[in-house]
Amino acid sequence: MTLHDLTPQPLWQIFSDICKIPRPSHHETLITQTIQKWAKEHNIACEIDAVGNLLLKKPATAGYENRKTVVLQAHLDMVPQKRDNKVHDFTKDPIIPQIKDGWVTATDTTLGADNGIGMASALALLFDKTTEHGPLEVLLTASEETGMVGAFGLQPNWLTADIMINTDAEEEGEIFVGCAGGTDVLMHLPIKRVDVTRNKNFYEISVHGLKGGHSGIDIHKGLGNANKLLAQLLAKIACQFELDIAHIEGGTLRNAIPRKAIAIVALKPETVGAIEKLIADELNEMHSIYHAKEPGLSMSIQTASLNNTNTQVLDFESMTTLINLLNAHPNGVSRMSDAAIGVTETSLNLGVIEAHETQITIISLVRSLIDSGKVFLVNELKSLASIAGAEFTCQNDYPGWAPDVSSPMLQIAKQTYESLYGTELKTMIIHAGLECGLLKKPYPNLDVISIGPTIKRAHSPDECVEIASVEKYWNLLTHILKDIPVK
Repeated sequence: MTLHDLTPQPLWQIFSDICKIPRPSHHETLITQTIQKWAKEHNIACEIDAVGNLLLKKPATAGYENRKTVVLQAHLDMVPQKRDNKVHDFTKDPIIPQIKDGWVTATDTTLGADNGIGMASALALLFDKTTEHGPLEVLLTASEETGMVGAFGLQPNWLTADIMINTDAEEEGEIFVGCAGGTDVLMHLPIKRVDVTRNKNFYEISVHGLKGGHSGIDIHKGLGNANKLLAQLLAKIACQFELDIAHIEGGTLRNAIPRKAIAIVALKPETVGAIEKLIADELNEMHSIYHAKEPGLSMSIQTASLNNTNTQVLDFESMTTLINLLNAHPNGVSRMSDAAIGVTETSLNLGVIEAHETQITIISLVRSLIDSGKVFLVNELKSLASIAGAEFTCQNDYPGWAPDVSSPMLQIAKQTYESLYGTELKTMIIHAGLECGLLKKPYPNLDVISIGPTIKRAHSPDECVEIASVEKYWNLLTHILKDIPVK
């Protein structure tokens, strides 16, 4: 069985084609050109703006001309994550989907169902001639996963819609009417390097085998953060043995929970056996904490293939400051919401550690449903950076999406879902950052809802989408379009 055999066929056909087109953030040229080509073949009007957003427009089907205009919204890009043993260039290689036990996943990479299924559903509605709908627009935004670039750059007076349906939700049976805002926090810790003493060899210490996941949707699940676990391990080694750090890196994206982190260190060969035992003991201790959540967690030390004479290490003060900073750096849930029971209010993901010649860069993503929660955590990080002597900056700050429980579209969607399935569509607020809050800035009068199929473990190589939920999502979406009120 292939994706072409699945229902609804128009959606899965397009998603299958999308999987063949590389589209990590900031590499969306090919997917953009392909969609422009498809639009031309189907006589669909298509425009592109200065930041790479696409806007496609289709007239109403006969009898629906007097309905309010709806814009379906998705983002063009996907998160590029792969397993350590997988050779894959996300800028060149296609995603290889596979079907297993009622789910579609990829072969050792992220699938891109986030938000590729939403994009496929919007394009299928444009190209399909059987679905009845009023005036229809499709907005596909650029580089959402790395800072909502397209949403930030969206200009007023481009859309004509009265209603927006965001397709980036990831749980069928739920409708989202609010989301967290966020900001990226960068610390640049200055370091000094010195020559390593000749009686030391280089080794790679690694924390790996973690599940990873979406730093909004999965942050409350108690998953391990490789960056934090590596910092803790290095601190224990440094307390007992002579340790030099030549290089450190962990994570790849600020909005993905890190699955792997490594440090290249210089050690006296005679201490390696004892350090191996320390690492084994630390792994056993971490398994006692994470055995249910992270059964694949592993820690290891092995010889590093480096030339001692050409490699410098951090001086003692730089190394000590770095380890202390990473150990003290908060991570995970900061506070649960009082207003939305069971929903994370404020969180932080220590997503990326990058080593450079004269500095170590630490990149985190702070999220909160309320601005004061975001400000509180940012100020905490700013104080920590000041103590460590690190340069501190914030960027890509985006607003949350304030819930509107009186939304007419919310009521229409709930009534439609109940008529289709006989059960209630749950009204939810999501801790992840949807683009809705930003998109409403130039279009404050848009009535916005967010729906989607069930997607699990987004932003990780275990990402998968439930096939049955895609059909239910499609049915809901097409029936909502029939129920759009007149202008």
